Amino acid sequence: MRRISSPLTLGALALLFGATPATAQTTLTGAGATFPNPIYTKWFDAYHQKTGVQINYQSVGSGAGIRQYTEGTVDFGASDGPMSNDQMTTVQGEVLHLPTVMGAVVLTWNVPALGDTQLKLDGPTIADIFLGRITKWNDSRLAALNPGVKLPNADLIVVHRSDGSGTSYIFTDYLSKVSPEWKDKVGKATSVNWPVGLGGKGNEGVTQEVKQTEGTIGYVELIYAVANKLPYAQVKNPAGDYIVPSLAGVTAAAASAKFDKGTDFRVSITNAPGKDSYPISSFTWLLVRPKLKDAAKSKALKDFLSWMLTDEAQQMANQLQYASLPAEVIRLEQERIKGLK
Repeated sequence: MRRISSPLTLGALALLFGATPATAQTTLTGAGATFPNPIYTKWFDAYHQKTGVQINYQSVGSGAGIRQYTEGTVDFGASDGPMSNDQMTTVQGEVLHLPTVMGAVVLTWNVPALGDTQLKLDGPTIADIFLGRITKWNDSRLAALNPGVKLPNADLIVVHRSDGSGTSYIFTDYLSKVSPEWKDKVGKATSVNWPVGLGGKGNEGVTQEVKQTEGTIGYVELIYAVANKLPYAQVKNPAGDYIVPSLAGVTAAAASAKFDKGTDFRVSITNAPGKDSYPISSFTWLLVRPKLKDAAKSKALKDFLSWMLTDEAQQMANQLQYASLPAEVIRLEQERIKGLK
């Protein structure tokens, strides 16, 4: 089979397996969020092996992804923070937000004296850390949340994103719900004026900054902490329970989300109710134009989006510490994808 080179024979084989040669040679381009980059990398490779369609994705951060999508320099964008109404008005044509998976943003640190201790944190304390109010690891507020843990008398150094970031949007959305002061002084956005700290580009950059600098604490998507063997905190949810970041905790947070028939899927599940909900959870979205001028690209994108919602693809997400989409979201998305032209 590998030696067959006749164009006619290749075309016949492509038809036999349900794909035209044009589809097999189609290339799609996308850019945006680093939060889901591990699963997107896995998906795009698997889909290429399956269909021949090449999907080139730049993990440049949600802010850059929204910009490139708006400018029309990519076929789709990706963001962990949904576009605002104002941002959407700058796009020619309709903007469709399609959830892909769900994930958890975690607090991770580099404090050798703590070993593998899993600290407990609550919303007001996290806000005070990132407001610059807590500057030592043995601060009384951290000690009160972690009785029996020997906290070192060491400087606490904040690490945050330096680029426009959906992970920052999720994190600041959460902080705005648990701290009125944060909401008033800093707010929620893909880019904010951080009161203190060092900047890292992408989840990758924050992870590396934490790994190489003792005394740091930062926020990253769960898979980045797991893959780099970094510790991460239990976070107190609205029910008063300290929750370990997990697929189950993210799924529990999503249970509170409500979607009407005409939903645009732009919902927040941070600080969600429920005893088992992990409070810094979120959907992540692909940004798609309902109509693409290139027919081959339109078909390729529509086919990929349909495959993305299959059990095969969603189970790949679980393997990388992302939670599968709720069945109701998948059903609604499938209906929406049918309308792509």
